[in-house]
Amino acid sequence: QVQPVESGGGSVQAGGSLRLSCVASTYPYCSVDMSWYRQAPGKEREFVSGFNSDGSTNYTDSVKGRFTISRDNAKITMYLQMNDLKSEDTAMYLCKADYTCTYGIRASWGQGTQVTVSS
Repeated sequence: QVQPVESGGGSVQAGGSLRLSCVASTYPYCSVDMSWYRQAPGKEREFVSGFNSDGSTNYTDSVKGRFTISRDNAKITMYLQMNDLKSEDTAMYLCKADYTCTYGIRASWGQGTQVTVSS
């Protein structure tokens, strides 16, 4: 199983922007849904943003109005545009790929990309 690959993290000052990308693998007889999570040191992993089954987007309250999720038409590349970054956004950002296959379901996590916001 090939993990999703994230990129685009880095260090920025508060108020700055970053754009994260995630590329997932495709498999025969499978569809894939992708979402973003983050984990700060000493904290639980939390959902950041994803897509609902109807294609609409979903965000955790703390990032609404600042982050925008998008994906390409093939739905295997996902982006997270992060604007007006705050120190509390500092975390490892991970991409999750949920596969629904004719033979079952499975999930795959990327290694993550670090986002550090200094105030």
